[in-house]
Amino acid sequence: MSTPDRPATLTGATVDEAVLALRPDYRALLVVVTGIRGGPTDEASDAALRRAEESARARLAGAAPESLPEIAAWREALLGFGVKPRVARSSVEALVRRVDAGLPRIDRLTDLYNAVSVEHLVPVGGENLDRYVGPPRLVRAVGDEPFDTVADGQPVTVTADPGEVVWRDDLGVTCRRWNWRQCVRTRLDASTSSILFILDGLAPMSTDALETAGAALVDALTSDTPGASATTRLLGASG
Repeated sequence: MSTPDRPATLTGATVDEAVLALRPDYRALLVVVTGIRGGPTDEASDAALRRAEESARARLAGAAPESLPEIAAWREALLGFGVKPRVARSSVEALVRRVDAGLPRIDRLTDLYNAVSVEHLVPVGGENLDRYVGPPRLVRAVGDEPFDTVADGQPVTVTADPGEVVWRDDLGVTCRRWNWRQCVRTRLDASTSSILFILDGLAPMSTDALETAGAALVDALTSDTPGASATTRLLGASG
């Protein structure tokens, strides 16, 4: 597979009008970061997760995650195309629900973007740019788009549901139900050094707050990697 054109990843990215018709308040902040250091969970990524856990506990103050307006907005968005909370939750709600037991420690890069997601209450996804084919598009699925995943420990390919909001590239769906579950093909691993991050924003999150979360993510990823670089693009209601 050829090395992707990094600038084209951002310039070619789109949010379909059918998605904006569903949620006119939606914005996506896309961040391409190259030259970053992967590897296992380290002291810095563990500390970032601990700070995020403390922040979420303080904000919740014993209340349920769905009491937070940022999480309630995502429940409403998924219900907009027929997905109930018992079937699938936004990625940020899934993480916040794990705060009391402790957020998972997966690997350095995933830990850092999960920490930003929880601390800023915004869904964040990370895609291995070397495995991405063509520009990212947020669309409402026709119903024949392939999605590679794992079921009962075995690789399997399924299709998105008609009308479901999905991120996709030229090969298929990269993330189902807006930000619920990522495909296997573009997941990060220990060798990943070029990543497309997607931060999904809905009201009451402002554009400024979304961009602040993006800046925090870039800082966390590049502060100890002088050769790293980052480029961003805002799509949607204000992009």
